[in-house]
Amino acid sequence: MPAQLTPAVALPPGAPLASAWGTHAHPDELLRALDGAKARIPVRPAGDPAWHSVAGTGLAPLQHQAAQERGTAWPQPLVSQYARYFRDGNRTAYEDLVAARQQRLTRAVVMALTATDRGEAELWLDEVVDGASLLCEQSSWCWAAHDDIFRRSGEVVPDQGQPFLDLGAGEVAAQLAWLDHVLGAGLDSRAPGLRRRLREETHRRVIRPFLERLDWHWLGLDGDVHNWNPWIHSNLIAAALFLVDDPGLQARVLARCIEGMDRFLASIPADGAIDEGFAYWWNGAGRALEGLALLEEATGGALGAGLPVVRELVAFPHRMHIGGTWFLNVADGPARAAAALPWDMLHRWAVRLGDGDAAQHAASMIAGSPDAAAGLGRVLHSLFRGAPAPEHHQGVKDTVPLVPFTYLPSVQIMVARETAGSTRGLLLAAKGGHNGEHHNHRDVGSVVVAVDGTPLLVDAGQPTYTAKTFGPDRYEIRAMQSNWHNVPAPLGMEQGTGSQFAAEVLEQPTAEHPGLQLALGAAYGMQPHQWIRTATLDRATGRITIADRWDLPAGPHGGVSHGTAPHGPASDVDITFLAAGTVRVGPEGSADIHPAGIPGADSGGAAATARGAALRWEPGSAVVLVDEWHLEDPLLSAVWGPRLTRLRFRVPTPSGTAGAFTLTVEATP
Repeated sequence: MPAQLTPAVALPPGAPLASAWGTHAHPDELLRALDGAKARIPVRPAGDPAWHSVAGTGLAPLQHQAAQERGTAWPQPLVSQYARYFRDGNRTAYEDLVAARQQRLTRAVVMALTATDRGEAELWLDEVVDGASLLCEQSSWCWAAHDDIFRRSGEVVPDQGQPFLDLGAGEVAAQLAWLDHVLGAGLDSRAPGLRRRLREETHRRVIRPFLERLDWHWLGLDGDVHNWNPWIHSNLIAAALFLVDDPGLQARVLARCIEGMDRFLASIPADGAIDEGFAYWWNGAGRALEGLALLEEATGGALGAGLPVVRELVAFPHRMHIGGTWFLNVADGPARAAAALPWDMLHRWAVRLGDGDAAQHAASMIAGSPDAAAGLGRVLHSLFRGAPAPEHHQGVKDTVPLVPFTYLPSVQIMVARETAGSTRGLLLAAKGGHNGEHHNHRDVGSVVVAVDGTPLLVDAGQPTYTAKTFGPDRYEIRAMQSNWHNVPAPLGMEQGTGSQFAAEVLEQPTAEHPGLQLALGAAYGMQPHQWIRTATLDRATGRITIADRWDLPAGPHGGVSHGTAPHGPASDVDITFLAAGTVRVGPEGSADIHPAGIPGADSGGAAATARGAALRWEPGSAVVLVDEWHLEDPLLSAVWGPRLTRLRFRVPTPSGTAGAFTLTVEATP
């Protein structure tokens, strides 16, 4: 019996999709608009002549790995590995095997699509049949870290009677949907009955729970809308289009997806900022863009996706670009762009919207070979729809739109570059914000400084996720603490957690005068103006200035229970800067940071000539304490190398007195 649709829920006033589409998004009208939908999807099934031109386009790495895998045992996630999350907090033992299984299946689908010999294509179809069947047999599509089984019952074995609809379940459903779309006829020939199984499992594990329950936290019904919302909804759109054969049920599922995704789009500020940062843009805003495009294609344009909210979203990634593969990272984001990002998707949107900077930037970042880690739907779009036209790809390394200035008031983030269109020289990023942001780190008031496109005063970014990452002990993790970000520690205090621990913008930056002045006191539970930080880039002198001044409360901690004083006597002020590369503290009032040791920074013999950062401060104004952070976490060391170095400028400040400290940064000659 088809799942019943729970009652619709009111959308926020002015929700973009409801405003733009009106009744076109209601099930009855969708039912008509979706007639013949599969024939309108640009990614075509196997046998379409367009696939013949794909066989030789940058597939060699994928082909090589797929050939090595075929005939070997498939990755097998085990219940004991699932249970590890609940026992010792380890997520990767299970999730890495799940990812390896799905990536192998994605490679097999591509090989079956592009094989030019019939016998070879059939062998790859058998590989696809095996991989898809294994997913159907997998006890849970949910990732252990998201399952509520332990909370509900104290058990650690997935409960197949109550499947949990999370990111992992959505990813499997979408992968099965796309492979059914492109290889359906071949599956019927090689394994009759498999396609029925795909539909049954997707209905039981994904479609029915989605329609019957409104208590999924990622729906955003409580007003807290985050990246799970568009990530899951966009995958459900694919699942509904390709694996739901009942037209009425399909329309109801898509209507609910539109309603849910509208909450995410309604939460996007006018400047298009994503508080989770560049890395999570791809699995939040980027997923929303993919879902919108698929809806537009399936309905033949009845649900047009050219919405005002999209334009600013498309511009966000290139506004956060530092240089090369470096991007400004905030919250749980790495400072380097992942290899498997679907830049071709962003390029198509930018071209459609006429955003030349975003289009040129996306074209410059497109990899030459598809990466199965991107997911099957993204790989198929990349292969079938092709790379950008030559005019968008030639000479892009010299014409990347390195914009000179960005300020996003909704998240209080400024990025300012010394030289427009070039990585040469200094780049300053400064953020205010608050400590209740999604994937929050205690980083209110933080700065990042890069020289010649390489960050040297940095935000460590995302370590490997464990049970602690999203639990009550999150801020025991060093990478999340304010003591390991480029912020002050007044009277030794750590910043507090929650949206009330926030910055107040005292002076907004402009393109001509890129300086952000913030009142930071509230981030520590004090009065806002008890700590003022001004971060400025002076293009005329080639100098960055980070100036702090304070007037602290009486008492050892100012009566603040949210802060801690883990370093030194409570009457001291520490002003922290985290450095990547090689640090040398020189004569009093000086230190230098060189990029040597940062992965990729010394490639091609460039280490000898690469410029670093020269730090200067008034001699005698502070004692410099140096701590090395030896990076054992593979996610952090892959970005920064073996270590990060913390410089703590300790300024004796008796409580109830005022003080000041200024650090300047210049590029070394």
